Amino acid sequence: MRHLVLLFSLFLAPAFADSGSQKSTQNLCSNDVSHKRQKRDWIWNQMHIKEEIDTPLPHHVGKITSSVRNNNAKYIIEGEYANTIFKVEETSGDVYAFERLDREKKAEYELTALIIDRTNNRSLERPSKFIIKVYDINDNAPVFVQKVFNGSVPEMSPVGTSVTKVTAVDADDPTVSGHATVTYEVTTGGEYFTIDDSG
Repeated sequence: MRHLVLLFSLFLAPAFADSGSQKSTQNLCSNDVSHKRQKRDWIWNQMHIKEEIDTPLPHHVGKITSSVRNNNAKYIIEGEYANTIFKVEETSGDVYAFERLDREKKAEYELTALIIDRTNNRSLERPSKFIIKVYDINDNAPVFVQKVFNGSVPEMSPVGTSVTKVTAVDADDPTVSGHATVTYEVTTGGEYFTIDDSG
């Protein structure tokens, strides 16, 4: 009987040891999961800048801010023209433009915000993408789509007969009221011809 009890306890020992290691593994996993699920948020003002700002460079664009609290935290940005046109102040998260921007060349830039530990370059927060939009100013004159528009009209046609249609375009942002609105005017021959706003 003593041999049976001893044998039985030997079989049980690894099972209990196994169960304990599984438990500690589960605890580690659950701690790991809870660590991963810790929610932090990127917070920033809307990123925008007016084109062709006529003040000394650099121009302040906005601010990236994370709720991470770490004395060694350092902000960096990556993406289109990061660290060339756009740079971030690594401790404050303030983003600056180091060139005057032209909306007609490029209307928006996509960048990625990161916050890292400066001692080991380890990421403290998931990277987050953001857009810098360039706001339009009314800085373009309309231009005709061709140099010469030919028209003709039979003689003795009644008043109001259509002679030709002209078209001009404006490169400014059509979504901003008045910036890309085109109106037409006859400067020579107004005693014979008129033109409406459709050209």
